[in-house]
Amino acid sequence: MSQSQQKVMQYLNEAHATEIGLTRVLQSQIAMTPSGSYRSGLEKHLNETRDHAERLENRLSDLGSGKNPLQVAVGAAEGVIGQVVAIAKTPVDLVRGSGGEEKVLKNAKDACATEALEIATYTALERLARSVGDTTTADLAASIRSDEQKMLDRVLGEIPKLTDAVVAAEVEGNGSYDVSKTGAADAVRDAGEKAKKTAGATTTRAKRGARKARKVPGVAQAEGQAKGAVASEEDLAIAGYDELTADEIVSKLNELSQIDLAKVDSYERKNQNRTTVLSKVTSLRGDEPWPGYDELSVAEIESVLGEGDDERAKDVRSYERAHKNRAGVLKAAERDLANA
Repeated sequence: MSQSQQKVMQYLNEAHATEIGLTRVLQSQIAMTPSGSYRSGLEKHLNETRDHAERLENRLSDLGSGKNPLQVAVGAAEGVIGQVVAIAKTPVDLVRGSGGEEKVLKNAKDACATEALEIATYTALERLARSVGDTTTADLAASIRSDEQKMLDRVLGEIPKLTDAVVAAEVEGNGSYDVSKTGAADAVRDAGEKAKKTAGATTTRAKRGARKARKVPGVAQAEGQAKGAVASEEDLAIAGYDELTADEIVSKLNELSQIDLAKVDSYERKNQNRTTVLSKVTSLRGDEPWPGYDELSVAEIESVLGEGDDERAKDVRSYERAHKNRAGVLKAAERDLANA
């Protein structure tokens, strides 16, 4: 492999890592953004970002990325770094600012910076590729850069409207942020409905729909984190929260859903910030066996387990033991595993 091709592949890997990292950031921002033109733009760009990553992967493959162990290692490392940066940033996206309107505005300003970085990345990649005669990579970079420029223009166009919403909420006391209309809330409702419908269905088509619904990533925790950031004591699932000791709160946490655990986490950090409570919440937080699981009854979970997926049954058994510990669910999971 020539030195010029190695350099092109280095830049391609850097661009790919950025797209992978941006996918997670966009998911977190969509989760806390109410429906409207700005969220529509984020959702459209999430699809574009996934497409960009796939196109970059294909180009790397065409250039022989899979045949060079060193290039594979470098690409994997850069991809992991990109994802780690995005994951580390996600909690900040969800709790920053004093109100929902300001959180969305600050995320929009970050989006502008991210798009500018991507535009610079693809400008450099195109220039390099054309300089060494790789017109295919250069055209790919130019095409993706065009998408990033359109997204930057779109976000910049949203900034005045988002700023007006902050003024209305923070200065005039006329807030418009509605967490029940955020991407996380919509995804949770959608996934929950799909899971419930599948729980009562036996057709192959319904089962495929349930498996698809269960792939929705982290929506419960994202919704809970966003809610907790703006919640009052009355919004929490534990009655009289502010009057309870840390030990009293800890004793009640196992019964909470992932949404409610995330709400407690965000609320506690904003107020008393007690290590005992936060440590216990952290130990209980994790992905549900599938989105919407916490909202299902024992009978509904048993019906889903009846599909006969032993990996899912193991997930249910582990999750249930750590949380509500319902005998009916555990028995159904054990029965499913015994028949596997």
